[in-house]
Amino acid sequence: MPVTLYDRDGHRCLMFTDLGHAPGQEQHTDEAVQSNQFLIVDQDTGAIIDPGGNLAYSELYLAMTRHFPPQRLSALLASHADPDIIASLDRWTTSTQAKIYVSTVWERFVPHFCKPGKTAGRIVGIPDAGMRIRIGRSDLIALPAHFLHAEGNFQFYDPVSQILFSGDLGVSLVGGQVAQQPVDSLARLLPAMERFHRRYMVSNKVLRLWADMVEGLPIRMMVPQHGAPLVGPAVAEFIAWARELKCGVDLMGTADYRVPA
Repeated sequence: MPVTLYDRDGHRCLMFTDLGHAPGQEQHTDEAVQSNQFLIVDQDTGAIIDPGGNLAYSELYLAMTRHFPPQRLSALLASHADPDIIASLDRWTTSTQAKIYVSTVWERFVPHFCKPGKTAGRIVGIPDAGMRIRIGRSDLIALPAHFLHAEGNFQFYDPVSQILFSGDLGVSLVGGQVAQQPVDSLARLLPAMERFHRRYMVSNKVLRLWADMVEGLPIRMMVPQHGAPLVGPAVAEFIAWARELKCGVDLMGTADYRVPA
């Protein structure tokens, strides 16, 4: 069953947290990392954010049909081009007519997930500056999040629900059941969050640029592609924590670049 993040006046945001994983199985005992997929519906139009890989496709498609007809999807939104984000693209291009929105950095790479010709005329490259994507009566805003962690990377902000779908930023490595519970205190998630961010985020410079961009947005909830949503005080706490985090190339030195013995 999906988690309802928002449902008001014909606008809905649903989160799927444990597709393709054994029920109750924690992330560290499973073959594949836990991941979230999101369905955004505005009246009779829908979009999926980060539809996932082949592990999630069948269950996501079937679960989604209980809430929205897949044939009415207008957009598949990819924060970046990792396999857990969009490896199921070949199957989505068969089952829907939705456009595929992905960074211009990746638009000529994602066709490799599909049989020849299936993405022709269906990929919309998101420019580095971001863009607004019409879904029903409202826009989703593609926010630049480059190098957090991918070279061409976007987050998606929904002004109606005030939810920031933050991709790999804000990730906590927990199981699908834990991921269903929003967290209002960052301290509860830091043990499952810090190591990932120190390795996967590229540098403190880009984290500071990101923090400057989002701190003025009205964000009711920040929902990553792995792990639990952040709500209330946890959102501001995360922005402040990320602003000061040393990560990626900040931590690299000569010891990390040696020819193996």
